[in-house]
Amino acid sequence: MNNINKTTKKVLIANRGEIAVRIIRACRDYGLQTIAVYADTDINALHVQLADEAYALAGNSPAETYLNIPRLLEIAKQAQATMVHPGYGFLSERAEFARVVIEAGLIWIGPAPETIDELGNKVKARQIAQKVGAPLVMGTAEPVKDVQEVITFAEKHGLPIAIKAAFGGGGRGLKVAWRRDEVEELYYSAVREAIAAFGRGECFIEQFLDKPRHIEAQIIADKHGNVVVVGTRDCSLQRRNQKLVEEAPAPFLTQQQRERIHQSAKAICVEADYVGAGTVEFLLSADGTLSFLEVNTRLQVEHPVTEETTGIDLVIEQLRIAEGYPLSIRETPPSRGHSFEFRINAEDAGKGFLPASGTLTEFSPPSGPGIRLDSGVINSSVIPAFFDSLMAKLIVTGATREQALARARRALQEFKINGVASVLPFHRAVIEHPDFASEDTFNVHTRWIETDFANKLEILPRQDLTENKDIIRTFIEIDGRRHEMGLPSDLLAGLAHVAPVDESQFSQSVAEQKIQEDPHQVLAPISGVLHSWLAQDGEQVNEGEVIAIMEAMKMEVQICAHRSGKITHCARTGEYQDAESILANIE
Repeated sequence: MNNINKTTKKVLIANRGEIAVRIIRACRDYGLQTIAVYADTDINALHVQLADEAYALAGNSPAETYLNIPRLLEIAKQAQATMVHPGYGFLSERAEFARVVIEAGLIWIGPAPETIDELGNKVKARQIAQKVGAPLVMGTAEPVKDVQEVITFAEKHGLPIAIKAAFGGGGRGLKVAWRRDEVEELYYSAVREAIAAFGRGECFIEQFLDKPRHIEAQIIADKHGNVVVVGTRDCSLQRRNQKLVEEAPAPFLTQQQRERIHQSAKAICVEADYVGAGTVEFLLSADGTLSFLEVNTRLQVEHPVTEETTGIDLVIEQLRIAEGYPLSIRETPPSRGHSFEFRINAEDAGKGFLPASGTLTEFSPPSGPGIRLDSGVINSSVIPAFFDSLMAKLIVTGATREQALARARRALQEFKINGVASVLPFHRAVIEHPDFASEDTFNVHTRWIETDFANKLEILPRQDLTENKDIIRTFIEIDGRRHEMGLPSDLLAGLAHVAPVDESQFSQSVAEQKIQEDPHQVLAPISGVLHSWLAQDGEQVNEGEVIAIMEAMKMEVQICAHRSGKITHCARTGEYQDAESILANIE
């Protein structure tokens, strides 16, 4: 056990947004100091304001900032950190990061690097699940070598199939092929996403269950051999394999199914010598078939619903485990009600959940009985296009599922967000839908939004970035460390910028340069990076054909030809594009 006095321990949080804020608050409850890091666009972010210290990463892209291992270690040394918490996403499931943290003499708050390697490899995780007798569908024993192997598997075992990044997680690098003619493009798309998100493009193939629910078991395990399944969650409401609504405990399971999930999750983690907080995920088909999906070797976005229904602070458990203490519980705690989590993403649900960036002109969350908000933003926060679209999480808890739903309806109506599009209209619609809110049945599945949800949601108008004319505070960096500086407003009147942030690049609108409507133009549907052209300059394209890929907020968005004709490129790959800017002309 580490004998350093707790008051001298400092936790470097290698993350941003709401999860960084969540960790800061847990560390404060536990008595530890916190060190934040930030990209240029995050200089005034909430996690930066709340931490005891904050240091610049210098840059804006993920590679320059929150994925920059050498810079993170440099800051850890400079700030005299003693522990590192990776949060979720970014480097949280990178074994190489865990290794260099440990080699630097710091305490890694997470599983051992060897465990991350083993369970992060989805093929090896399947082999462990098979060894302990966990339920499994058919899949490839190793990553496939090329697209022909994918086609052969589909022909042998039938469609649909899941093409999954072997070293991925969180729904990225996962594509589901329902038709033979889409297998090839989805395979290459999965490889692209896997390389962008995880640095490796290997994929393996599994049968995809028909209309499956996504069920997961939260586990915690200490260094003394204690492994506890804390509870279950249902995370079936998803778009693009990214969760939108989660709840705990998972409803409408038989006792046999719940016991099978608990037993399998624990057995997998015992076999893998797991230490820390983690999640074992399963799919449950409409006919009752249960199949192991993967293990996420980190804290999940949806962990608050388990905390609310069990009374366990999972982040503090992570800190205790990292310091060598035994778990605070030894068996699954009884459920104490029901809880929902609504991810408040900066996305326009009326436009197919397209991500949006800009500045929040209003962020007014609800309160009252049963309401918890885990947020990374406040009024006037900038939502950059470089990172995940998650702004906050609304967690609503009641004594029963019905009471939690009633409170959720009230809370979602109270929630007001302006300046940036949000998914609130979808949340308000889904909690009224009988497939989700019925007292007797639960008909939601992982593709329910794409196949069954017929509500026509309002397309939110684009809103121009508004400047705060009364800003009287700015920030300076001394040796890479952020300091706040107050100045009289009249001194700033002549300055073009009050902080080293070019906010023009985050504008949601190009209203000032409104392009006259032209039927030939292909316009960018979002602000983001033009990842690749699939149609070559001068090539003949057909209406509906995918001609380009854009990437924003960790999402890959396909650009389709709106008409047939000869395409002429107007934008270059790798460059940032404003929403509504001209990408190409089709004559």
